[in-house]
Parts: sequence; C-alpha cells; structure tokens
Amino acid sequence: MKTAVPCYYHLDVEVSPERVGQVRRILAAHLRYWDLDTLVEPVCRSTEMLLKAIDEHATDKNTSIEMWWNGQHLITAIGENDSDLRPDQDLRSCFEHLAAISDGWGCCATDTGSKVIWFSQRARAGDREPLVPTAPAPSLREFLQVPREMPAVALAGPETGVLEAAR
Repeated sequence: MKTAVPCYYHLDVEVSPERVGQVRRILAAHLRYWDLDTLVEPVCRSTEMLLKAIDEHATDKNTSIEMWWNGQHLITAIGENDSDLRPDQDLRSCFEHLAAISDGWGCCATDTGSKVIWFSQRARAGDREPLVPTAPAPSLREFLQVPREMPAVALAGPETGVLEAAR
C-alpha cells in the first residue's frame, strides 16, 4: 500500500558507464522499499538516460541524485556540476523523453553554475490498494468443539470438586 509518510533518498556518484547500471539497481531497490513498484521502470529509465548523457557530454562527472516521495508524487532530481554542459543542445533528447513520460519536469541553474534536472511521477489511483479493510479470514473457533458448560452449583462450593461436577 502506498504510504503517506514522506521519504527522501540522496546519492552522490561519479558517473561512468559501469556506475549507471549500479545506480539504476540502487534506485529501484529504494522505490520497491517505498512500495512504489509501478514507478521503478519510468524513474530508472529516465535517470539512466540522463546519467548516460552526462557521462557522454560533461567533463565533471560528479553527480547528485535525490528522490522525494510525499505520498502522491515522486520527484527525482539529478544535479550535475559541469558548467560547460549545455542543456539546450547536449540534453535535448533526454528532455523530450522526460516530457513524454513524466507528469512534470524542469531544469534550473544554481548559483555555482551547475544545473539541476528534475522530473516527477504521480502514483496512479489504480495502483493503490483499497482503504476499506477486507473481511477477516475464518478463525479456528468456528471449527473447534465448544466445551461443555459447568453447572454453577459445582463451581460455587469448595467441598465439591470441579472434576466430580463435570461427570
């Protein structure tokens, strides 16, 4: 069930072709841990594509990846430190992909000249479990024999044993 508890994850990585697959598996594990199995493929595919573009075009390979889950939306942000990377030319195909599969996306510059690329995915209403509890499973009491009742007279007096009254 999708929980409304906010979740956050941060990962710093030096991008290389070998690390892209590792990052994909790490992010997938966190999404599954947060019970967001349906978001694993689109989020990991988008992140993988951005990391490959950063590896191909950027000179500074140090990248930060953050994920926030607020109970309805998952926001993934990838921050790169290369001020020479041109989002309008080098990352154009990545942005087209993000626009096609995400609910929202954007790119903004920081004070240091680096860029943050973010995209959001909404958990669909059909992906959630119903909030109404299901009927409980039958218990063992329905199948066990009910013990005989003890006469109240046998339990009242200490001179009469319980075993004798049960006979």
